[in-house]
Amino acid sequence: MPVVNLANVLTVIRILLIPLFVWVLFRHGGEDTAWRIGAWAVFAVAMGTDWFDGWYARSRGLVTDFGKLADPIADKAMMAAAMIGLSLLDELFWWITIVILVREIGITIWRLVGVEYVVAASPGGKLKTAAQTLGVGLLILPMPYWVWPFEWLVMAVAVVLTVYTGIDYLLKARQAAKQQGSPA
Repeated sequence: MPVVNLANVLTVIRILLIPLFVWVLFRHGGEDTAWRIGAWAVFAVAMGTDWFDGWYARSRGLVTDFGKLADPIADKAMMAAAMIGLSLLDELFWWITIVILVREIGITIWRLVGVEYVVAASPGGKLKTAAQTLGVGLLILPMPYWVWPFEWLVMAVAVVLTVYTGIDYLLKARQAAKQQGSPA
C-alpha cells in the first residue's frame, strides 16, 4: 500500500494549514472581520478535508498506518489551535478548551498506547466531532450578538458529547480488555 496517496496528502495539507490558520486568526488582534472570515475559511477547508480524506481512504482501500496515526493527530491539532486561539482572544472559556482537549489528547494517547484495546469510532464520536467543528467554526466567524445563544448552545452540546463519548470509549475499551483476559 503506497503511503503517498490523496488521503495522506490531504492529511499533510491539514497539518500545514494549522500555522496559516493561527496567523490569519490573530491578524489585527483577532478583531478584523475580513481576517476572521479568512480564518474560518482555512478552518472549514481543514475540517472538510478531515471528512473527505477518511471517506476517500476507506472507499478506495487506501488506509495506511501513516494515515491511521497522522489523521487523528492532524484533526486534534487543528481543533486545539482553534480552541486555544479563541480562548486567547477571550471568545471561548478556557475551561471548555481544557475539558475538550484533555479528552481528545487522553483518548489519542490511549489509542497509541493501548492499541490492542482500541474501540472503533462510534456514531456519538462522529456527532461529537461535528458539534465541536460547528461550534468552534461559529465562534471563529464574527457573528452578530443575537447569534451568540445558538453558538453557546452548540458548544454546550459539544462539551456534553465530548465528555459522554470519552467515558463511553473508556468503558468499552475496558470491556474489550476484560474479554481478551487482560486487566485494564
